Amino acid sequence: MNLLHAFVFAVLFAAIVSLPVPSIAAAPAARPNIILVMPDDVGYGDYACLGNPIMRTPSVDAFKKESLLFTQFHVSSTCSPTRAALMSGRHEFKNGVTHTILERERMNLKTVTLPQMLKTVGYTSGIFGKWHLGDEEAYRPENRGFDEVYIHGGGGIGQTYPGSCGDAPGNTNINPALWHNGRWEKTTGYCTDLFFARAIKWMDAKRQAKQPFFAYIPLNAAHGPLDPVITPNCRLVV
Repeated sequence: MNLLHAFVFAVLFAAIVSLPVPSIAAAPAARPNIILVMPDDVGYGDYACLGNPIMRTPSVDAFKKESLLFTQFHVSSTCSPTRAALMSGRHEFKNGVTHTILERERMNLKTVTLPQMLKTVGYTSGIFGKWHLGDEEAYRPENRGFDEVYIHGGGGIGQTYPGSCGDAPGNTNINPALWHNGRWEKTTGYCTDLFFARAIKWMDAKRQAKQPFFAYIPLNAAHGPLDPVITPNCRLVV
């Protein structure tokens, strides 16, 4: 498991997608939709919009302009502890998460999670990407407050360690098998595209149903494995 270089602010953007202004004025108690995107193993300074003079990140730059940028979240040194703190609002040790493997990534079942709290005020929640807080049944996101689940297992696609932390055998970033609402599904495409496509489809359905939602999109990129993708115009994308 690679260290996360200021993991959450690798970019932690919370896009609060509100109702139209007239609706807000008429109903001040309206519940905004919440979109939280959290890439893996990317540094705060790796984006042009955050001051990098070399990297060009136009999609993220545009996203930042429409989002809230969190700058005061103090991350842990590795992945699962940071995720446990984010999901609970508590120090990771209080959640029993002290590492990324060897069953030390499993979040205590007594921990109340953010989606569980949001559910009490009428929200539905979906996760699309990387969970890494336990792969055994009781620890999975569908049993921790998420209504829609589309993830890989373990700490990285194709990674398995002794204990409960593991992904589908032989999995890769291209055409991965993903855990979708209680079962494995073989997919076609690149993992990042798959996570965003599924998230957008789910969010569109919830908007049409006028159902307030929390969309948690913790991408595994840029975490390994770094499988290359050849795009139609012959550019190499990692």
